[in-house]
Amino acid sequence: MEFYDREIEIEQLKAIDKLSEKVAQFTVLMGRRRIGKTTLLKEAFSDKEMLYFFVSKKSIPMLCAEYQQQVEETLGITIHGQVSNFFQLLKEIFEYSKNHQVTIIIDEFQRLAEIEPSCISEIQNVWDAYQQYAHIHLIACGSIYSMMHKLFEDSKEPLFGRKTARLDLKPFSVGSLKKILADHNPNYTSEDLLMLYALTGGVAKYVAHLMDTGNTTKEKMLNSVCSATSIFLEEGTELLIGEFGKQYQVYFSILQLVASGMTSQSEIDSIIGKNTGRYLKTLGEEYSFLDKKRPMWAKNTSLGVKYFINDCFLNFWFRFIESNRSIIELGKYNLLREYIQQNWEQYSGYVLEKYFRQLYSEMPRVTQVSHWWDKKGENEIDLIAIEALDKRAIIGEVKRNIKRYNPNLLNEKYQNIKSHLRGYKVELKCLSMNDM
Repeated sequence: MEFYDREIEIEQLKAIDKLSEKVAQFTVLMGRRRIGKTTLLKEAFSDKEMLYFFVSKKSIPMLCAEYQQQVEETLGITIHGQVSNFFQLLKEIFEYSKNHQVTIIIDEFQRLAEIEPSCISEIQNVWDAYQQYAHIHLIACGSIYSMMHKLFEDSKEPLFGRKTARLDLKPFSVGSLKKILADHNPNYTSEDLLMLYALTGGVAKYVAHLMDTGNTTKEKMLNSVCSATSIFLEEGTELLIGEFGKQYQVYFSILQLVASGMTSQSEIDSIIGKNTGRYLKTLGEEYSFLDKKRPMWAKNTSLGVKYFINDCFLNFWFRFIESNRSIIELGKYNLLREYIQQNWEQYSGYVLEKYFRQLYSEMPRVTQVSHWWDKKGENEIDLIAIEALDKRAIIGEVKRNIKRYNPNLLNEKYQNIKSHLRGYKVELKCLSMNDM
């Protein structure tokens, strides 16, 4: 698949790189696995020579030997002797950068802390010693959010306060997803687009895999998921074990419960058998896997909190794949497909709501997007989009089938929140598959 989107990020990276010709820059690029960080960096700097260090699971001396060869070939310098530690290697690069601009990417940066924790202090020491004199753009790129956050945001860590810029790479926008699908399937339907969104959430690697293999319709995407060679079947396990390590069981259980529709802590606690507040906080604040939501306009101290998995793929994976592990182990992929088909209409209604909230959040004049529900959970408004500067608001009911829309019912729900929108021009509308 060709390169899509990311124009803003590329401009930002190039601007920082230009600045490094005058003063040293330390950029931290974060984003979940498969989001396209490496592809972005290579695209941004495709027109210049750079040092690209991928941190594989090898010993530091072995990594340094590989990096030393690249340094000598790229920079045209000779490093006397065999470099065996990170401090010595970086010192050579930073010395060179006193008189030459150098861009250096360290990919899967967090692995350095796993392989040899002292590497982080060595980087700090070199940075502190040369920052004033170096013309260098050091880019730390990492996919384990919790560890990258700890390395750069924890005041007890050596690299705290050293970064000069931080970029968090997000999934493709809804607009980009539509363009990508249209390029590969000009006659795509709303069902095709909804399946692509539900399955990938705009994560670049998943999107590219489906497009490159010709799986551009709902049916073909389902076939791709429900097969012995599917890349999606074990992806959730690999992603989460990478974050949680061996202590993943409770987190797995919570995420699976949320994906099945249990969105309150009380519901989750009753199944897990203990207070899960600490785990829910960790999943939300440290790992960004959960969104903690209150109804729009609710106070931060109010009750009525709901939890949602904010990653479309993970939500799909827990709802359909992990919950059917026994079927997969038996190799009965036809039954997995049948199960998804049976539950698709109900599940995709939830995904459609998320789709429209994201779609409106990307609109240029919208300043706030959320949804609302009452204390009893009996009345809910799927979408509220605010254009504060223009004093406009959209109140939306999301329905797969527009024939099921009841405008009088939406108006009744609107009366509960009307006082919050005094002075606003309010439009009540139904959003359906036809509006995708």
